[in-house]
Amino acid sequence: MLDRLLGRRHLKERIDELEAECESLQAQAESAKESRADAVSARQEAEREVNRLEDRITELEDRLERAEGGAEPDLPYRYEERCRGDRVAAVADRLRSVDAGREGALTAFVEGDEPPDQVRETLGDRASLVSRAAPCLVCADDAGLVAAALSLPIEPEPFVEWDDSFRVDPAWVRPTGRLCFALVRSDTFALGVYEDGERVEFVGFESDVMNEHSKGGFSQDRFERRRDAQIDEHLEKAAESIERHADGADHVVIVGERSVLGELRELADTTARVDATGDPADALDHAFSDFWRVNVRGL
Repeated sequence: MLDRLLGRRHLKERIDELEAECESLQAQAESAKESRADAVSARQEAEREVNRLEDRITELEDRLERAEGGAEPDLPYRYEERCRGDRVAAVADRLRSVDAGREGALTAFVEGDEPPDQVRETLGDRASLVSRAAPCLVCADDAGLVAAALSLPIEPEPFVEWDDSFRVDPAWVRPTGRLCFALVRSDTFALGVYEDGERVEFVGFESDVMNEHSKGGFSQDRFERRRDAQIDEHLEKAAESIERHADGADHVVIVGERSVLGELRELADTTARVDATGDPADALDHAFSDFWRVNVRGL
């Protein structure tokens, strides 16, 4: 268990693999020395690869020694920013514009606290920052010039890929197409239909739900039963409104209180907890802005 947590087993296995590959390339280099003149370039390439692998082995052995010493280094993020609106679009566009050459850009969506091997190998010790930021989208190039983790409002299935640029789908970070977005609280409901981020429909209402049990009158049990019945009626009205407006939507997002989201989860493609108060219109604007926030962290 400790080996897995510290990543030692992975490092030992990777070192063994690299040492075996190194020995094979050394053998190729020796063989190339005895070949004809036209094999010189192949020998030189093999020797360069041997040097690269030996450097990588040294790096991994250093990491293994630190891991066996008892703890991962406590690294800070190079940069942190909470982005909204146009700033989100600017950051995403900048990442997509990077030309890292053939298979020089690694993009991965990491869901849990165990980053994939490709992420660990690319980021080294900084992979622990990915674990802290997960779930997140990781963008890193093979030259170490770009390394960032982004929280995503709309999360894709986990993936890892190398390409010549980073994949940051616009639909992950901003409202696109026809979107049905609803805020649900135990006594407040607000829903907007958006076309490429512009709201074209709105509906909202508040329900009379008992909040406190005063002394005297009916019992606490009776109070709770009545309050639960009022909330159930409120959620039924909310569900009916969502079903009506979700027809034809490309994506349905429901946000609000954790205590009521579970009742409506089946109606949504995405759910999230947000703290948005006030009248329905103001609360919806607050929730919409909060949901589409992207946390950017430099690794």
